[in-house]
Amino acid sequence: MVAPVHDATAVETLLERALGLVEAGEAEALYTGRDAALTRFAGSQIHQNVAEHDASLRIRIVHEGRTGVASTNRIDEDGLREAVGRAAAICQRSTPHPDLPPLAEPSEVMADGLGYVASTAEADAELRAAGAQAVIGAGDDARVETSGAFSTETSTLAVANSRGVRAAHTTTQAKLVTVMMGEGRASGYAQATASDVRQIDPRSVGEEAADKARRSAGATDLDPGDYTVILEEYAVATLLEYLSFVGFSGLALEEGRSFMELGKPVMGRNVTIWDDGRDPAGLPSTIDYEGVAKQRVELISEGVAAAVVHDTATAQRAGAASTGHGLPAPNTWGPIAWNLFMAPGSSDKDSMPAAIERGVWVTRFHYVNVVHPKKAILTGMTKDGTFLIEHGRITRPISNLRFTQSIPEAFSAIEAIGAETRLVAAEYSGINARVPALKIGRFTFTGATAAEETM
Repeated sequence: MVAPVHDATAVETLLERALGLVEAGEAEALYTGRDAALTRFAGSQIHQNVAEHDASLRIRIVHEGRTGVASTNRIDEDGLREAVGRAAAICQRSTPHPDLPPLAEPSEVMADGLGYVASTAEADAELRAAGAQAVIGAGDDARVETSGAFSTETSTLAVANSRGVRAAHTTTQAKLVTVMMGEGRASGYAQATASDVRQIDPRSVGEEAADKARRSAGATDLDPGDYTVILEEYAVATLLEYLSFVGFSGLALEEGRSFMELGKPVMGRNVTIWDDGRDPAGLPSTIDYEGVAKQRVELISEGVAAAVVHDTATAQRAGAASTGHGLPAPNTWGPIAWNLFMAPGSSDKDSMPAAIERGVWVTRFHYVNVVHPKKAILTGMTKDGTFLIEHGRITRPISNLRFTQSIPEAFSAIEAIGAETRLVAAEYSGINARVPALKIGRFTFTGATAAEETM
C-alpha cells in the first residue's frame, strides 16, 4: 500500500506514466486516493480511533472491440507495469463487443478547489474527540446513552485517457452521526455532514438526538393504515436516494424499469428535484469516474419527468451527451445521480401538524427495499422517533411502522414543503441530498412492531 497522493501534479504524472505503458489500443487510467479517519463512541464513551490511507489505480484498455480492466494499490513503477500487463492480457482474451462504448471525450471541468476545505483535511483525533464529547455531554444531560461516530475524509479522483481527458478533483467531507437510547427501547437519531468540519455543531446534533430519545419513551401501538405524515429531512433524503437508483438513471429508463415518463407528470406540481455536483450547498464532486464534467440535471420539473442522468455508454445509445454521472466503466449499475436537491417550499416544519386531525411524524426510515422498480414502490421501517399526531399536535410516541408506498404517488400528495433544507448523507451508497421536510396527505403503513419490540 502506498500513502494517498492528493497533489494534482503528482497525480497527473502518475496517470501519464500508466497510459505510457499501454502498447496497443486506447486506455483510461483512473486514480482514487483517500485519507479517512473516524472516532467512534458507544456506551457514552469514546472507544475507538481509526484511520485509513489508501490509493489505487485502475487501468482500462479498449482495443478492437475488446476491453480489459485491472487495478492495483501499488502505485510504484512495478505496480503500474503489472496492472497494465494484466489489463492488456484480459483485453486480448475477452470477447469482442460490436457496440462497445468509446472512451469519454474531454469536457470543460470547473476549477479544482470546490468542495475542499483545509480545516477538514487537517482535522485530527483531538478535534473529533472534542466533538464526540459534546454529543455525549448532550446525552448525559438528557440521561440517555450515546453512541455514534465522527469522521473526516479527504478524497481525490483523477482520470486521464487516450482521447485527451485530463480531469481531477479533491474533496473533503466531515460527518457526525449519533443514535441515543433512552428508557426501555426509546431511541433518537441525528446527523450532520459538510465539506467544512467547522459547519458541524456537535452539541446541537447531540441535543437533537437526545430530545428524540427522551420523547420516544413509552411508545404505544398504532394500527397500520393510510395516514397523513410529516417526514423529516432524513426520511425524505432516503426516499430520494432510492428514486435515484430505480428511476433517475439513463440505464433504468433504457431498460424500461424506470417510473420516469419523460415529458409527462409523474409527481405533484409542487415538486422539483435536480442533481448538481457543482453546487457548494451539497457535497460537491465536479467530475465522474470517466473524467466527464458533472452537469446540473433537472430531473423533475414542477412534477414533470424532465430528464435522467447519463454516462458515456447510456448517452451513446440514447443519442445524448454524458451528464457526468458515470461509475467506473464497464459496470452493470449505469449512471447514478449522486448530488440531489429538492426545492424548498414556504412552510415551517414545526407548524406542519397544525391542520392534521390524525397522522404520523417520521424521523427517518431504515431497512428500505424496492418492491416494484417501475412504480417505485418501496418498503421499509420507521426508526428513532415515530410519533402520533392528533388534533394538530404531537401527542405520544408510537411503535415503529412498516410502510409500503409508491414514492411518485406519495410525492403527488404533498400538501406542504418545508422552507428550510438540510444536507443528508446516505449511510452506505455515497448519495447526498439537500431536502426539506414534507407533509404528505396520504402515506400507507402496512405493518407495525409491537411496542415492546420497537427499536
